[in-house]
Amino acid sequence: MTSTVFDQTDLGRRPPGRPNVVVVLLDDVGFGAPGTFGGPVATPTLDHLAARGLRYNRFHTTAICSPTRASLLTGRDCHVTGVGTVLNSAWDHPSYNGVWKAESASVARVLQGEGYATACIGKWHLAPPWESSQAGPFTRWPTGQGFDHFYGFLGGETQQFEPTLYEGTAPAEPKGGEGYHLTEDLVDRSIGWIRQQRSLDPERPFFLYLAPGATHAPLQVPQTWSEKYRGAFAEGWDAIRERILADQIATGSVPDGTALTPRPEEIPAWESLDADQRLVAERLMEVYAGFLEHTDTHIGRLVAELEASGQMENTLFCYVVGDNGSSAEGGPPGSINYMGALQGLQESLATQVAGLDRIGSRDSYAQYPAGWAWAMTTPFQWMKQVASHLGGTRNPMVVSWPARVPDPGALRSQFSHVTDLVPTILEAAGASFPEQVDGVAQAPLDGHSLVPSLTDPGRPEQPRTQYFEVNGHRSIYHDGWMASAHHGGVPWGVGRPSKGRAFEDDTWELYDLDHDFSQARDLAASEPERLTAMVSRFEEEARRVGIWPMHDTRTSRGRMPNLSEGRTSFTYHGGEVGIPEDNAPRLVGRSWHLAARFVVLEEGARGVIATMGGRPAGWSLWLTEDGCPAVTWRTFEMGRADLRGGPLTAGAHLVELVVRYDGPGWCKPVDLSLVVDGEVAAEGRVPVTPVVIFSIDETFDIGATSGSPVGDHPPAYPFTGTDLRVDLELDG
Repeated sequence: MTSTVFDQTDLGRRPPGRPNVVVVLLDDVGFGAPGTFGGPVATPTLDHLAARGLRYNRFHTTAICSPTRASLLTGRDCHVTGVGTVLNSAWDHPSYNGVWKAESASVARVLQGEGYATACIGKWHLAPPWESSQAGPFTRWPTGQGFDHFYGFLGGETQQFEPTLYEGTAPAEPKGGEGYHLTEDLVDRSIGWIRQQRSLDPERPFFLYLAPGATHAPLQVPQTWSEKYRGAFAEGWDAIRERILADQIATGSVPDGTALTPRPEEIPAWESLDADQRLVAERLMEVYAGFLEHTDTHIGRLVAELEASGQMENTLFCYVVGDNGSSAEGGPPGSINYMGALQGLQESLATQVAGLDRIGSRDSYAQYPAGWAWAMTTPFQWMKQVASHLGGTRNPMVVSWPARVPDPGALRSQFSHVTDLVPTILEAAGASFPEQVDGVAQAPLDGHSLVPSLTDPGRPEQPRTQYFEVNGHRSIYHDGWMASAHHGGVPWGVGRPSKGRAFEDDTWELYDLDHDFSQARDLAASEPERLTAMVSRFEEEARRVGIWPMHDTRTSRGRMPNLSEGRTSFTYHGGEVGIPEDNAPRLVGRSWHLAARFVVLEEGARGVIATMGGRPAGWSLWLTEDGCPAVTWRTFEMGRADLRGGPLTAGAHLVELVVRYDGPGWCKPVDLSLVVDGEVAAEGRVPVTPVVIFSIDETFDIGATSGSPVGDHPPAYPFTGTDLRVDLELDG
């Protein structure tokens, strides 16, 4: 076989009847959340598709974001692709460096060769940070990986009301304003793209990969959606888990007799919380629930479009409800500005209570408490990041293909994995995976096609081995049995160590999943020989995928490429936007000096001169509507400074921002000086600064802001002066 298995220019040879393919991948949704599988959150679109398709209740992801996406799009185990950890934690190991290997070509690239139109809309999170600016290269952007069209965001998360977006390989026009929400925008774009394909080339099949940012933090949704859940979670996470399990059994989502696993000791009991803590926790969960229902409902508009246009009958529609288990990254208390909490800058309970009405709005950056993350993985142990247990790896999936499913509304319980989607799609499309793609010999697929289980209700489960590993947490499934080893630590906080525990000190557990759906009964003591064999099998798999000896990505570090490495002097010009913060000049924990030179026209000037970060945290140097230079600095909920000078006259000006850090040490205060044409115009002080970063979704921009604004001005807010040049000196 060759890299091009279908000649797109030969329209007359297109095989008829090939299905369209839609893959929807939600973010950070645990097994216990969606109502379709017995959870407390209404998911009407998922209900609709399940009634016309199939529910899969033993589908698995990798337990964390980027690796799941790499496996979904390539059909290979994530470490084989080079994306064995989330890109934010990549390090210089060939299985963890986050550099997508050419020998693991995407299904989109293969379908392109088969004549399919291809689009990626939404979250990507598969391009290394040093390749995510306008300097490129764009090889590992969606358009470099087989997608004709890309509209979405590159990182792990983004604001829902004021996102940082790209179209193709260029920053998209900033979004925002009344009535805007990212999920709605992404669905609109998906519908528009499908309509365009149908209008211009109706016989050409399409592949749409739609990956909303929901329900990853920040939890942001119009208030009417969260209000629907007022009071729905007052009983707390311990009791809610019991109710969810009962509903899961009643809906057939889990077998009768499934046991409820205990709460980890690191998560507090609901009864131990005081009244204010419960008030905040309830509100955060209400917003999360509204966010999930809002997302599912708008995906329903895409389904309705396919049905109304007559395309649904022959569309393979795979709806994967989460790229991992639910996220505990808000920590035990949750947060109204969790990017600070991740770095140890947790806002006070009093601040949370005072900010209750902000939760879910553009003026919050919320994440719910770890207790709710645990509840949303009912009935399993643990949650996102913890690949040793099913709370991290078991996600619901619904598959619809009306033309081929003989028993709509049924349940499928065969063990399945995210790597199975590529061979499923290829079999449905009548295509084989080529031995070479673009001249590169391809690694074999690791997944198994689900088409036999789709079309044959009585199809038995095939013999299967599947390993899992994230941050040293590891497990292996083999023909009904699972061995699991938790590697210590908790799945929240930046840089949390794994307690320094050696891998040989981890305790392996053993579960008979054919008779223990929830992984509740450890049989290690009674089945020592089987456990030994399972551990050996894991080690074989670890060697196969290149992760032996084992490493803990939380504590393993190595130098990675960085656009600002070794530099202390930088020069930028107007219009240079979308520079990832972690590849921009390192401005946290040090002093620095910014000098902006520009010309104000006779009619005046306004707009952003330079900025980093966004509403939750960041800094901005900008001109107000009346032409006054201004500085805004925000450190999460911990401190803010606003400086302003007088209006600028027409002509050339030099405006400087001088930042003096009270180091050494972490999170120290900064003194700020706004200097206009050599004279100090205003001064201020911020009592605390970030540990590591202002954000992971916002960028460093010159002449406009590409995401949410730090200053009190509209999104984008382009600079209207001329000849803008910004010089930046570190430690000066």
